[in-house]
Amino acid sequence: MTEVRTLKVALLGCGNVGAQVARILIEDAEALAARTGARLELSGIAVRNVNAKRDVELPQELFTTDADTLVKDADMVIELMGGIEPARSLILTAIQNGACVVTGNKALLAQDGPTLYEEADKAGVQLSYEAAVAGAIPILRPIRDSLSGDRITRVLGIVNGTTNFILDQMDSTGAQFSDALAEAQKLGYAEADPTADVEGHDAAAKAAILASLSFHTRFALENVHCEGISNVSAADIAAAKDAGFVIKLLAIAEKLTDAHGGEGVSVRVHPTLLPREHPLAAVRGAFNAVFIEAENAGELMFYGQGAGGTPTASAILGDLISSARRLVLGGPGRTETTTGHVPALPIDAAQTSYYIGLDVADQPGVLAKIARLFADHGVSIEIMRQTIHRDADSNVETAELRIVTHRASEAALAATVEAVKGLDVINSVTSVLRVEGV
Repeated sequence: MTEVRTLKVALLGCGNVGAQVARILIEDAEALAARTGARLELSGIAVRNVNAKRDVELPQELFTTDADTLVKDADMVIELMGGIEPARSLILTAIQNGACVVTGNKALLAQDGPTLYEEADKAGVQLSYEAAVAGAIPILRPIRDSLSGDRITRVLGIVNGTTNFILDQMDSTGAQFSDALAEAQKLGYAEADPTADVEGHDAAAKAAILASLSFHTRFALENVHCEGISNVSAADIAAAKDAGFVIKLLAIAEKLTDAHGGEGVSVRVHPTLLPREHPLAAVRGAFNAVFIEAENAGELMFYGQGAGGTPTASAILGDLISSARRLVLGGPGRTETTTGHVPALPIDAAQTSYYIGLDVADQPGVLAKIARLFADHGVSIEIMRQTIHRDADSNVETAELRIVTHRASEAALAATVEAVKGLDVINSVTSVLRVEGV
């Protein structure tokens, strides 16, 4: 009878996700061994406090504060500590000691992924990170493997459940941003300090990872233009709804060609209007989805739970099984598929449409002035709607204009908005949001 190999698995961190990973490794040990051809032995769990209360009951003898020793004695390391340090140093130690690494640390990968990929390549070990983007949704492996024979042209993603929940609440109930945020915090979707989510930083880290895999070039967080949702008002949501749109925080990565035939990639995160018939518009609550456009495969969408202990643990275990099979069968590790360098383009080069809300004087010639100015800047108007308001006290009438443009360069659209602000018939520019899917 052939002896089954045992692989030692070190777990770094035992929060919500880590506890579920440990539980599955222990409870499903026999099933996991059958799938991999090796026993996955949880050799230890590195934590800051071994006596802290946890949601899952785990053997106390597994816990240690000596992460460095644990990592050096492991065949496989799962990093779920988060943050930059000591996670970065421990991952490098694991790699240099020949261990495969599974991580869900999107912030570290976005900031210093290229260094980790390079070290893993040198050591010939596997560095896997499916859980770093969109939780349980299998998106990174399909991009890297299933679509490797195709050319991806564009990726649109709702990759942060907190902001999607907030915007969905605002859209469905008419709530203000602050009230929707409070509800998200009450339900556990948002942290006490929600900055990383609502200002788009979490989504930006994931956008860098998606862009790197989709376009075979290493993009870092600094290459991502980032805007959050804290300035999106209930009035913006209502106006978008009235015009047949929904507002989502999108991570977008798309390949662009300039006038001289040169290629580049625009990577950005910002609130975006989507037509309600677009597949991403139907993503509700704290769910995530990634919409891919490829030359041959056409349009694809991946949808599911983007966070949570058990869904994210599912992605971690998927990576772990894949890495374990490689160790059993042999062969080099695989981390990414960078084959060249496509430059990251500034936001000015992006091709998009604008939704512009204007408070204007209600007098003859206003629409003609605005239309002429748009034409002078090379921006075409697709939709223009006007609503008249009368002030009850002064009896003065003003008009609200809502304009949706055709696609144009970000630079041309931004210049148009600045020029509009200078018109004597404009009281104020009430809203400027980008539009996709039209």
